[in-house]
Amino acid sequence: MPDSGESYAVRAGALALCVFATSLAVAQSPADLPVDPAPVKQVSLLSPEQVAASAPIAPQGEAVNLGQAIDEALRREPRVEVALQEIARAEALLGEARAGWLPTLTGNGVYTRLDHDRIAGTGARLQADSVLQLNANLNVPLVAPRGWVNSKHAKMSIGVARAASDEARRQVVLAVARTYLSTIAQQRVIEVDQRAVDNARAHHEFARQRFAGGIGNELDEVRANQEVALAEAQLENARGQLALSQEALGVLLGRDGPVDATAPESIPTGVEKPAEEMVSTRSDVRAQRGRVELAERTVTDTWADYMPTLNATFMPFFQDPPTVQYPKTGWQAQLLLSVPFYDGGLRRGQLHERKALAAAARVQFESLMRAAKSEVRAAFSTMVQADKSLAAAARGAGLARRALQMANLAYRAGATTDIEVIDAERRSRDAETSAVQAEDAARRARLELLVSTGQLPDRPTH
Repeated sequence: MPDSGESYAVRAGALALCVFATSLAVAQSPADLPVDPAPVKQVSLLSPEQVAASAPIAPQGEAVNLGQAIDEALRREPRVEVALQEIARAEALLGEARAGWLPTLTGNGVYTRLDHDRIAGTGARLQADSVLQLNANLNVPLVAPRGWVNSKHAKMSIGVARAASDEARRQVVLAVARTYLSTIAQQRVIEVDQRAVDNARAHHEFARQRFAGGIGNELDEVRANQEVALAEAQLENARGQLALSQEALGVLLGRDGPVDATAPESIPTGVEKPAEEMVSTRSDVRAQRGRVELAERTVTDTWADYMPTLNATFMPFFQDPPTVQYPKTGWQAQLLLSVPFYDGGLRRGQLHERKALAAAARVQFESLMRAAKSEVRAAFSTMVQADKSLAAAARGAGLARRALQMANLAYRAGATTDIEVIDAERRSRDAETSAVQAEDAARRARLELLVSTGQLPDRPTH
C-alpha cells in the first residue's frame, strides 16, 4: 500500500505540474492569444509551413465588384429593357393623341371606266366612258377638347412610365446587391470552414502521433478523425452554396456562366436617423403618385366630353372630262360643327369609371406610403441592432478562438482530453460562422436602408 500511495502521489504531482506548465505557458504568451474584435482575422493553430500549404479556394468565373455588377445588370437585365420600351410606347401614344387635334392632309384619286358614253336624248353627253377625278382633303380641327386633354394625359403617362422604369432598375439593383452580398458571405463561410478543417486535421495528426507513440489511445484518434470528416462535409456544403450564388449572380448579369464577387465593400448610407420624408424620392412612390395624378386628371377633364367640336375642311379637285356639276378644276370648303346632346349614358358611365379608378389609385398610394415609412423605420432600427450584433459576435468569435488555442495547449500538455478540444473546435467554428452571419446582416441592413429611403439606385432614368 505505501508503494501504491507513493505512485498515486507521483501521478498527482505530475498532473498538477502539467496544469501549472500549461497555465504558465498561456500566461507568459499573451501575444499568442489575442481577442480579435474583427471576424476577418484568425489565430491559426498551424505552423507557418502548414498555413502556406493550405490551398486557397479558386473563384469560379470572373470576379467583379458591386459597382461593376450593378452597371452590367442594368445594361442586360430584361426587366430594364422592357421598362425602357414602355417609355418608348408612352411617347408613341403621345404622338397618337396629338394627331387628334392636329391638321391632316389626304389625297384621293378615282379612275372610272364605262362601257360607253352616256348620251341624253338630246344628244348631249352626260358622262364620258373614262373619267379621272383627283382631289386633296385638308382637315383642320379648330375646336377639339377631347384631343387636347388626351394629349395632356398621354404626356403625364410618360412621366409614370419613367418612374416605373426607375422602379424596375431599383428592383434589379436590389436583386444584384443581395446576390452579391450572399456570395461574399458564402466566401467568408468557406474561409471559416476551411480553417476548421485545417484545425481538425492538425488535431487529428497530433492524436494519431500520440496513439502511434503509445501515449494516447485509439478513441482520441477516432474522435479527431470524425471531427475532420464533419468539418470537411460542412466545407463542401459551403462550396456548393457558393456555386449556387455565383450562378445566380451570373444570371442577373446576363452572362452564360458563374460570376464571382470580389472582396467585401463598405455600404455607406449617409442616414443618421430615420427620416420618413425620404420615401418621397423612391421610384415606386413617384410612379404611384403619378398614377394618382393621372387618374384624378382624367376625372377633372371629363368636361371635354360635353364640349362641341368644330372642324374645317378644304378640298381642291380636278376632273377630266368635266361635267355640268363638276368643272375641270375647283375647290370647296366646309365648317362642321358637332354638338353632343345625348349618348345613351356613355359619358356618365365613363365618369363613374374614372372616379373609381382614381379612388383605387389613392388607396394604393396611401397604403404604399404607410409601408414605405414603416420600411424606413424598420431598416434603420435593423441596421442599429445589426451593428450591435456584429460587435458582440466578433467579440464572441475572438474569445472562442482563444478558448480553442487554450484547449489545444492543455491537450498537448496532457492536462485535458480530446473532448475539450473537439468541443472548443465546434464552438469556435459556430462562433465564427455567427460572426460571418452578423457581418452579412450588417451589410444587408445598410442595403435595405438605402433601398427604403430611395437612395438606390442613384441614377434615375431621364
